[in-house]
Amino acid sequence: MASRSMWRGCALPYQAAGDIVLRKFYANLLKNASNMKRLLPERLGSDGLIGGLSGLSGCGRLAGDEKPERRCTMTIQDVDIAVIGAGPVGGTLALALAARGRRVLLVDRAELAPMEDPAFDGRGYAIAAGCQPVMALAGIWDGLPYAPCPILDIDVTDGQVGKRPSALKLHFDHRAVGGAFGWIIEARSIRVALNKRLNEADGIVLRAPATARVVRDADGADVHVGEEVFRAKLVVAADGRNSALRAEAGIRVTKLPYNQSAVVFALAHQMPHNGVALEHFLPGGPFAVLPMTGTAEHPNLSAVVFTERDALARRLYAMEDGAFMREVAVRLGGRLGAIEQVGRRWTHRLEAMYAHRYYDTRLLLVGDAAHGVHPIAGQGLNLGFQDAAALVALLEGAADVGAPEVLARYQAARRPVNMAMLLGMDSLDRLFSTNFGPVRLARDLGLAVVDRMPRLKRRFMLTAMGR
Repeated sequence: MASRSMWRGCALPYQAAGDIVLRKFYANLLKNASNMKRLLPERLGSDGLIGGLSGLSGCGRLAGDEKPERRCTMTIQDVDIAVIGAGPVGGTLALALAARGRRVLLVDRAELAPMEDPAFDGRGYAIAAGCQPVMALAGIWDGLPYAPCPILDIDVTDGQVGKRPSALKLHFDHRAVGGAFGWIIEARSIRVALNKRLNEADGIVLRAPATARVVRDADGADVHVGEEVFRAKLVVAADGRNSALRAEAGIRVTKLPYNQSAVVFALAHQMPHNGVALEHFLPGGPFAVLPMTGTAEHPNLSAVVFTERDALARRLYAMEDGAFMREVAVRLGGRLGAIEQVGRRWTHRLEAMYAHRYYDTRLLLVGDAAHGVHPIAGQGLNLGFQDAAALVALLEGAADVGAPEVLARYQAARRPVNMAMLLGMDSLDRLFSTNFGPVRLARDLGLAVVDRMPRLKRRFMLTAMGR
């Protein structure tokens, strides 16, 4: 294990003290910094402790000790990059970087194993075709324990609750782009594959459950995990929408509330979905039905993202199953025959968010720490995977992975793309979440026009695929 000495010739205050006493002694000094000179006036120079005791990230020796009596043994472990957050984006990024020869520290507050729920719970991710390569590089794709379901076609319709959809619609056919648009993958499947790779991959130093305290400077960062200290050239914040690292760096965010919530669940149905996804726009929000791989008990399965205004969404979430299925059937319109909820329901309040910048000294933001979009087209996780893929490519061959020019190039590559997707999804939701007659007519005509323009339609399809 690569390491370097953290304690350079520091003298013990008492000859008989051991290493444990030494650490406790300096921790006590740190907690009582204002009293250091009073406690040890004869041992301290005008600048206090030489070498820095901040967070026990370095020791050096006490001023006036020209000839240290012994050398201490505590070490800093060197890594290339520290990734904070082991969710799908952070975990995939860490594994992909390790596959490219980087030594990566990965820290997460949560214990990862309990996330491997063996029971089907109905949650799934829409993974665009363009994100499959980075998952394959990370070693996750081939390790998925449950088969992904390909999204072959997509129907985009507009309507009102209890009425037939407008005849003017948009249909995307996978044959126009030569392959599936992407896949629906169970959330538990990705977690199981991630955990397995994280525990067996070379180049990964995994600490979970654990918390990290990061001290950055112009040359790198000290990452304190319990009593361990790691030195990295770059820290990547993959710690979610409420990123602590982003806040500590003083990076501002703007939030766009929608006053909508999504109720998420799995649906067993009588008729096969044939790999076709439905995006049905309604005044309260989009109603999305996404094809999933069936089970022995339920051969025809779909994941549903049921978006409504906050108050109604809360009522839907709390309904008994029979009443809830009647509400679903009204919106689905008999498309899949008889239906039944499988597993539990989940609810999420929706808002878009973007960070005003993606980097600070020796720090980068990825995934939800940098951006969040409306789930109208299932692009949130895909943008995070694209962040990861772009960063892996950008750091290829970089001598200093945390240099300011490298961080600036990452922001220039990713922020415009992510902002364009955020604005596009925001505009779609606001355009379709209205029941005003003239607007409904205009958007339905728009769908029909795009459906008859092959080149424009193909461009939309490639964007949905992450290409």
